[in-house]
Amino acid sequence: MIFEVGKIIETKKPHSCKGNKWQILKTGIDIKLKCISCGREIVVQKYDFEKKIKK
Repeated sequence: MIFEVGKIIETKKPHSCKGNKWQILKTGIDIKLKCISCGREIVVQKYDFEKKIKK
């Protein structure tokens, strides 16, 4: 799957703030995400991220 910067994605499990929509900030080996609900930024490995994505 191809990930583009600025794209909004939805995860299977919600974040601790009860939001499950994330914006992609950076791509590469690691993917940097920003929670739409609370603004928290996280970095996950691409392999793990592909398993957690819903849409």
